[in-house]
Amino acid sequence: MNRRVEKTMLARVADSLYWMSRYLERAEHTARLVDVNFQLRLDQSPEPGSGRWRRLLEALQVPVPEGALIDSAGLARLLTLDRTNPSSVVSSIAAARENLRQVREQSSSEMWEQLNRLYLQVVGAAAQRAWVPESPLFFRGIQDGALLFQGLTDSTMSHGEGWHYIQLGRFVERVQGVTALIGTHCGRFSRSLEAAIEGDEYLEWVGLLKCCAAFEAYSKNYTAELRPLRVAEFLLLSPHFPHSARFSADQVHTALRAIADMTAGKADSLLRLAGRLRAILSFSQIEEIMADGLENYLGSIRTLCARAHNAIQQIYFDYQVESALAD
Repeated sequence: MNRRVEKTMLARVADSLYWMSRYLERAEHTARLVDVNFQLRLDQSPEPGSGRWRRLLEALQVPVPEGALIDSAGLARLLTLDRTNPSSVVSSIAAARENLRQVREQSSSEMWEQLNRLYLQVVGAAAQRAWVPESPLFFRGIQDGALLFQGLTDSTMSHGEGWHYIQLGRFVERVQGVTALIGTHCGRFSRSLEAAIEGDEYLEWVGLLKCCAAFEAYSKNYTAELRPLRVAEFLLLSPHFPHSARFSADQVHTALRAIADMTAGKADSLLRLAGRLRAILSFSQIEEIMADGLENYLGSIRTLCARAHNAIQQIYFDYQVESALAD
């Protein structure tokens, strides 16, 4: 009986580590997007701002509150410090901290101290009425804090089953985030895919790359001359850039394969789903994707990712005590 209860407890540990990682990735992603939007505002006239904020809310799947004005300060607070928004930065970091608190024995003390420090930093900002939402130091602090946590995790935690669940959560979240961002951006700008981007639109495409921490990497791979086809190719299909959809899908498959080997669980269907996701991104050509329709392609990726997430929940996390004791 003890062995069976232990198995149930391990499922809960895996669940907490997976969701802790997803929430922290979500917080970093949101902070980066808001930060980039404020940076773009400094270089553009106010007119493009409203449309950009609407695209940002759509990419983050955050509905605009009824009667709310589309102003930068109010929306920044909604996305960062509003506790009523479950996807805000403060809500995501609080959820990540709570998940890690429940399984502290599975993490290193350095991991807990860093996540707790990041949580107190964000909560402290929320408590300051004079907080300036445009502050680049605030958003950079969130991003740096999340990256420091990832580095500490890789350096101080054994790379066993728990570590792979953390990797899995991070990259499942990243696939969903980057594909949603590409879809909301590319659907708003219709132009020749091969033509170099100029004028005010150039900054919008720079912003897309910076939202994925990809501008410098893209420029080194191609040039600083932006072309929609090449931007989409880099963010979707690059096998080496950590924030591309393909790289993330590869990491999802690698983590699932390692977990399956360690647990000897029946995860064949899940591995096939992850393999399909990986194959779609590994063997596609950007010209074919655009010819067949980018929206449909992105939709198929998000659907496969959602199905993989549901399968992860069913196979590894939804382990009922009653059924365990009946084994």
